[in-house]
Amino acid sequence: MGARIIDGKGFASGVRGRVAEAVARLKAAHGITPGLAVVLVGEDPASQVYVRNKGVQTREAGMASFEHKLPAETPQAELLALIARLNADPAVHGILVQLPLPGHMDAEAVINAIDPRKDVDGFHVLNVGLLGTGQKAMVPCTPLGCLMLLRDALGDLAGLNAVVVGRSNIVGKPMAQLLLNESCTVTIAHSRTRDLAGLCRSADILVAAVGRPRMIRGDWVKPGATVIDVGINRIEEEGRTRLVGDVDFEGAAGVAGAITPVPGGVGPMTIACLLANTLTACCRANGWPEPEGLTA
Repeated sequence: MGARIIDGKGFASGVRGRVAEAVARLKAAHGITPGLAVVLVGEDPASQVYVRNKGVQTREAGMASFEHKLPAETPQAELLALIARLNADPAVHGILVQLPLPGHMDAEAVINAIDPRKDVDGFHVLNVGLLGTGQKAMVPCTPLGCLMLLRDALGDLAGLNAVVVGRSNIVGKPMAQLLLNESCTVTIAHSRTRDLAGLCRSADILVAAVGRPRMIRGDWVKPGATVIDVGINRIEEEGRTRLVGDVDFEGAAGVAGAITPVPGGVGPMTIACLLANTLTACCRANGWPEPEGLTA
C-alpha cells in the first residue's frame, strides 16, 4: 500500500478548533455568539443521530445551538412558518433543515424558503447560482470539506485534471464547480458515461460520490492520483456490518498518491464545515472579515 492516507478526522478536528478560537474572539470583541438552528421533521434514526452530533459539536465550538424537532405529520405550512421566524431571528446566523423530509413536503420549496445568507447547507438556488458564477456563496459542506483536504494535500490545484464521479446537487455538481474555481480541468462522470474506467485513469484528482460500494477499482486510478472518496455505504461482510466507500480502498491505495479512508476521511469534514459556514455567515451578516482558511 503506497498511498498517503489523508486523515480527514484529524483535519476536521483542526477545523473545529479554529472555529472555536474564532468564535471566542467574536464573543470577546463584539459580544456576539454565532447561532445555528437545525430543524428535524420526523424520526428517521440516521437523521436523529446526525442532528444530535451537530448539536454537540456546535456547543463544543462555543456556538448557540437551536434544535427544532417536529412530528412527521407536520403540515408544510407550519415548517415554512418556523423557517420564517428563524430567518427573522438575529440570534440565528445559520439554518439547516435536515433531509430527507417526509413525503408530503416539497424539499425544494422548503430549502428555498431559507434566507440564502443563513443557508449554511448551501442548497438554496441563489447560493447554487452564486457558486456557479464564481461569486461569494454559502458552499455545501461536504464539497467544501473535500476542497479543504485537496488544498492541504496538493497545495495549488490549478491545471490539474479532475474527474468527479456523481452528479448530485449535494456533492457532485458543487464539487465540480469548486474545482473549476480552482482552475482545474473538470469532467463530471455519471451512470451514462462511456468508458468510465478510462476516464477515471486520466484524473490527477478523482472524487467518487456515487453511493455504490467499491465501484471504483484500483485499476481505474491513475498512478500517483489523489483520490477523495465521499461514499459511505453500509454492507454486510463476513457476518458483520461494515462501512465502505465508493472506492475499492485496498486496490486504489496501492496505486494512488494519496487517498481518503472510509470511515475517517471525508465524513468528519461535513459537520466541521457546517460550523465553519455558520461562523462565516455570522461574519458576513455583521460586515466582519471572514475567517481565513475556512471558506472556498
